[in-house]
Amino acid sequence: MADTVTLDPATGAFLEAMRASGGKPLHESSIDEVRANIRAASAQLAPPPADVARVEDRRIPTAGGDFGVRVYTPHGDTARPIVVYFHGGGWAAGDLDTHDATARYYAANADVVVVSVDYRQPPEHKFPAAVNDSLAAVEWAVEHAREIGGDATRIAVAGDSAGGGLAAVALHETKGALAAPVRAQALIYPALDLRGRLPSRTELAQHFPIPRDMIDWFFDHYFGLAWPFTDPRAIPSLYEDYRGLPPALILTAGHDPLRDEGADYAATLSQAGVPVEYACYEGTIHGFMNMGRVLRGAQGRARQRLGAWLAKRLHDK
Repeated sequence: MADTVTLDPATGAFLEAMRASGGKPLHESSIDEVRANIRAASAQLAPPPADVARVEDRRIPTAGGDFGVRVYTPHGDTARPIVVYFHGGGWAAGDLDTHDATARYYAANADVVVVSVDYRQPPEHKFPAAVNDSLAAVEWAVEHAREIGGDATRIAVAGDSAGGGLAAVALHETKGALAAPVRAQALIYPALDLRGRLPSRTELAQHFPIPRDMIDWFFDHYFGLAWPFTDPRAIPSLYEDYRGLPPALILTAGHDPLRDEGADYAATLSQAGVPVEYACYEGTIHGFMNMGRVLRGAQGRARQRLGAWLAKRLHDK
């Protein structure tokens, strides 16, 4: 773990508690153990859920098999903007329940319909199954907007960690193919580059909660034995054209091995003329947005910023 002197007090205390608790490293665990661990951690660390009017589970059929979405509808009767949300968890773990509080927050505080995507996961479904489901989810949200109380002309994508990478890829792969263009993208400490070529991946290689061995464990489950180093669906910085992508908000954590991937992608978008807001929450760690019970300061500030940004991008005419 990193030196807690450079961390904010809440994050430092949390890391000390984790250090003292011991236990087997996640990358030495089975996939079922990792999923159970992440579900248990979410139940303990996630902030209280916001109140929404309705929550409904739906299924989306595709040629490769069906997958689920959970639709969160805020209070009120008018058609709302839609946020298609992709949860984190290294593609292989995390689920609709581990990120329920996050989806509810966006619905209630940005006043949007949230379509939270239960994309198929490895090792049962390897790359590119999650990518294909992500594209299908965005297309489904546009096509079924009225049915779920949404407005097809006001859609955003959002995601954290692995879900941030899926959101970025979904935008590239559906660009120009939707009935209405996506209005905004919010990427939270996104996983964007499996090559590990940027400094933070080396500087923070042993940093909780995703040290290098854990990142490699996730990559092995997602990609199998042959990591696709030339496929932009695995490394979004390999796409050739970023023009026409929607405005972006990219948030990272200072003590996160993925930090520089987010910063690098923000610079790439900006160079292509895409409006970008980038912020790094220096004193905290990967996953802090889902740890509201213990990391209230950074999590609260980032949540408020994200909610306000989505509301402005989607509600302003």
